[in-house]
Amino acid sequence: MAEEASRKRLGRGLAALIGEMDAPAESAPAPLASDRTMPVEFVHRNRDNPRREFSDEELNDLASSIREHGILQPVVVRPWPDDLGGNFQIIAGERRWRAAQRAGLTEIPVIVRDVDDKTALELAIIENVQRSDLNPIEEAAGYQRLIDEHDYSQAELGDVIGKSRSHVANTLRLLKLPLAVQEHVQHGELSAGHARALVTAKEPDTLARRIINEGLSVRQAESLAQDSSAGTKNRGSRPTAQPEKDADTLALEKLLTDQLGLRVSIVHGGKGGEVRIRYSALEQLDSLCHRLQGL
Repeated sequence: MAEEASRKRLGRGLAALIGEMDAPAESAPAPLASDRTMPVEFVHRNRDNPRREFSDEELNDLASSIREHGILQPVVVRPWPDDLGGNFQIIAGERRWRAAQRAGLTEIPVIVRDVDDKTALELAIIENVQRSDLNPIEEAAGYQRLIDEHDYSQAELGDVIGKSRSHVANTLRLLKLPLAVQEHVQHGELSAGHARALVTAKEPDTLARRIINEGLSVRQAESLAQDSSAGTKNRGSRPTAQPEKDADTLALEKLLTDQLGLRVSIVHGGKGGEVRIRYSALEQLDSLCHRLQGL
């Protein structure tokens, strides 16, 4: 119970603990006040930062802004564990720290927070996710690390970071993709939507290259993946004719479709069968899950 309460406080108190980091200038009434300035060489990157990709163009643009206006939002740091030399580790703001060095700054404004290793890792992951700084693979890896190292469930993790459980689950599925496909996502060649379509596809590497080369949309990628899987299953076998549905089945399909707002198909034979519900967006699936849980 204490652990669960701690996680909920982490989610609600994130802004209070580390400040409104990197808030857009138009939404921030004033720059966040720093605790102090610190020589840039005393500040070190956090190797547990889930963000790995920093584009040169982005850093150069920020460095130009820093030269003209300075650092408007301070870097959040913590004392380096077991270090007596006055060194500090970044919790949030590595991008600003990197750009400040490119801009030639010798000191940077910082906010110091004395937190343990676990909290520092949680804050690093959650802060990046909330600011949408991570590519989908980095986000998935961050979620998986919190689950593996701190025993979060998908539902608990969704509550803390302000995402639905289905978003967490679908993001984690990207880690099932071959590494070559994951690299396409990390480099921005494939979107998360493209990648999700390939998770259960046959030969995802080949399909990924085709999607990139032909500039296919997510919907086209989904159709391509479905055709690939269906072709593999049916290879060497003759398609079987589907029996016509009786009037009662068709009426029930229409009733359920009208109730759910999603296409419902019923297939049955003998004493059993199955009900298929088709959705075209993850939001529709999430809404359906909530409705089913409330029954």
